[in-house]
Amino acid sequence: MNFRNLSGTYRKTTVLFLSVVFFFVLGNDAAAQKRFSKSYPASKNVRLQLTNRTGMVTVEGWNKAEVSVSAYLEAPAANISPQNLSGTIYINLVKDNQGRSDVGSVNFTVRVPYSSTVDIETRMGDLKVNNIGGGLVRAKISSDGDITLTNITASNVDAGTTTGDVFFDGELKASGIYRFNTTKGNINLRIPQDSSFSLVATAPLTRSISLGPFLKTEGLNFGDGRRIYGKVGNGSANLTITNQRGSIAFIRR
Repeated sequence: MNFRNLSGTYRKTTVLFLSVVFFFVLGNDAAAQKRFSKSYPASKNVRLQLTNRTGMVTVEGWNKAEVSVSAYLEAPAANISPQNLSGTIYINLVKDNQGRSDVGSVNFTVRVPYSSTVDIETRMGDLKVNNIGGGLVRAKISSDGDITLTNITASNVDAGTTTGDVFFDGELKASGIYRFNTTKGNINLRIPQDSSFSLVATAPLTRSISLGPFLKTEGLNFGDGRRIYGKVGNGSANLTITNQRGSIAFIRR
């Protein structure tokens, strides 16, 4: 008997059977949490569309042609039924748990190819997206939670929360469209000083808009402080920032 071949077959079979895993997490919270994990082969242009109910979502770009989804499910455990359709990974906990009112929070960690398109939405909980350079990064929170976007080079970014902070660290691409908004919280943008963009920044209640390294730009109109608009550089990207009850600040990258 060829034990080497048998061992190799066993390893492959193990990976196949562990591609979907549900098990109790050991420790003090063993009775309160379960874990879900699944992996998919993916092209570099994969699209992730994730709709959560409550819980933290972290999306990270990596160099593998693979999508890795893992989640911790607080009791009562939610149903999760991801779908891989024509290069798009769909995860929709609202749809999967329709009619249920007793669903616990789900905390996701998702790893996708760096050039992926990322579209995530949740009712409550923080959203974090790191190292993504695809066509779109969309991060929306309909109730309460912070949004943190770091090392983002996507050409279209749309991030908004109702109550919470928004932080963006990345580059503005020529002809790119960037929108950031919150009702109550702080919006901080860390971008290169040589960035070029057309700006509309609005803080109607606080008038707290700090331009940082762009303060002395001649192409900007300050008005009464509620809104600052105009061009920085050649104005190649479009940047719209709205904060009803908080501050807006630019930070040098």
